[in-house]
Amino acid sequence: MSNIDPTPAFGFGHGLSYTTFEWSDLQVDERDVTTDGEVRLSLTVRNTGERSGTEIVQLYLHDPVASVVRPVQRLVGFARVPLDAGAGARVDFTVPLDLASFTARDGRRIVEPGALELRLGASSTDIRLTADVDVAGPVRVVDHRRALHPAVAVREEQPAR
Repeated sequence: MSNIDPTPAFGFGHGLSYTTFEWSDLQVDERDVTTDGEVRLSLTVRNTGERSGTEIVQLYLHDPVASVVRPVQRLVGFARVPLDAGAGARVDFTVPLDLASFTARDGRRIVEPGALELRLGASSTDIRLTADVDVAGPVRVVDHRRALHPAVAVREEQPAR
C-alpha cells in the first residue's frame, strides 16, 4: 500500500488557454429514446475573454445502470471550436445509441434500456453540462455495422446588432 495520492494533477483532455469560455443553453431534442434511436443535443460556447482561442467540447457517456460493470465515463466524441474574442458558436451532436453498446455476459454486443448521462466537458474532470436520457425498448444486439462516432456540427453565431 502506498501513501502517495494517485489522483492525477490534470484530468484527461485538460488544456490551457489564454482566454476564457462560457458554456450555456444545453438543449436535448428528445430525452426519451429507444434502443435503436439517437440523441440530438446542442449547446452554446462563447469566448468571454479578450483573445482568440479554441475550446475543445468533449462528449462523455456515463451508463449508471448497465447489467455489467462499465467505465465511469467514456469519451465518445468531441468538437474543436475556434472563436474570436466575444464570439460564440452553437455545437450540435447527434449521438447514435450504438455508442452505448457493450459486451454482455453472453458475449454479444448489446444496447440495453435504462438511464444514460451524456456529459459535456472541457476535460474528464471539468464537466460543464449534463443531459439525462431515458432509453426504452427491448435489448438490441448490434454487430460490426454499428455507428462508432456521433455526428458533430459547429455553427458560428452571428453577433447581435
